[in-house]
Order: sequence, then C-alpha cells, then structure tokens
Amino acid sequence: MAFELPKLPYDYNALEPYIDEATMRVHHSGHHQGYTNGLNAAIAGTDMENMTIEEILATVDPCNKAVRNNGGGYFNHVMYWKIMSPNGGGQPSDDLAKHIDDTFGSFDQFKEKFTKAGLGRFGSGWAWLTFECGNLRIGSTANQDNPLMQFADIKGRPILGMDVWEHAYYLKHQNKRGGYINDFFNVINWEEVDRLYHKVK
Repeated sequence: MAFELPKLPYDYNALEPYIDEATMRVHHSGHHQGYTNGLNAAIAGTDMENMTIEEILATVDPCNKAVRNNGGGYFNHVMYWKIMSPNGGGQPSDDLAKHIDDTFGSFDQFKEKFTKAGLGRFGSGWAWLTFECGNLRIGSTANQDNPLMQFADIKGRPILGMDVWEHAYYLKHQNKRGGYINDFFNVINWEEVDRLYHKVK
C-alpha cells in the first residue's frame, strides 16, 4: 500500500507563537507531501512496496538517494508532528526524567547538549535523542537521514527528533536557528516522547 501524508493532530496555527501557521502549512502540505509522493514513486514496483517504513529505512542502500531522502523525510516528519503539541513544553517526568538526569546530569544539561546538536549540524539535518541498549544518546544527522539507517551518524531508536532544515523556521526566524530551537522546547510533547521511550525500553 502507498504511504499517505498523515493529518496533523492539531490545527496549523495551534503551535503559535512558537511555530507559526505559515511555516506549518508549507512544511506539512508542501515539504512532507513532497517526501510522501517521492517515497511512493521510488518504491513502486519493488519489494519495498510491502515493507513498513522502519523496514525500508533499516535496509536502504545509501546510494539509493530517492528512497534514502524521501523515506527519511517521510518518517522524520511523521514523528516530528507527533512530538510537538499546543500543550507542550515543560519537562519529562518519571522514568524518562530520571534517565535524562542520570545520563546528562540534569534536564538543563540535556537541553544544552540537544541545542548544541541542532546548532552544530552544518547545513540541513536533524537533532536526535535516541535509545539503544539501555542508553540515551544525543546526536544529529545530515539531510533526511535518521538513526534507523545503518550508515547514520547516530544509531538507535529515535524518541525525539528536531528538524533543523531552514524550511522549519526560516519564515519566522530567518537565519537564526537558535531562536527556533528555543521555541521548539516550548512545544515538545513529552507525553509522546515518553510513550516512544517506554515502547523501546
């Protein structure tokens, strides 16, 4: 079956003032729809038509740019919309909060390291919090690569992903990626991050 663009779990303007409506509209209906269409075209007539997106990404040939880029773009954005919420912000709780404190020292230190991962990614890419073999890790990937890919710069199951492509923030913040990252922390849906954490723990 063909992959479909998921409907947002909130209105385009619901993340205001942190993520503006114009950006959300173009990002979801333009960019994410483009990745969805590109992925379906790239896997048409291949064995990948019957695979899940996770299976596709885990086995994709790095030289297959059409599947690598569009498949990554599809998966990354499906996650991105879900880990943001109009009722987001704040901090994680319970097991995840303790694991973050134990791993990074405190939530503030986690926030600092995650911000550095986003700011330090040259050009387009993503910052990630992953879980693997009982460990939380922070890192980043270029373009639409993600930690499910065998050749990614950071491995593991992604539980938090932040888009740092310019199309995620340029209409509001222009070239000030740091301003976007600060705003992103105000919309993180920690309940969804916690759900993903316990799913793979």
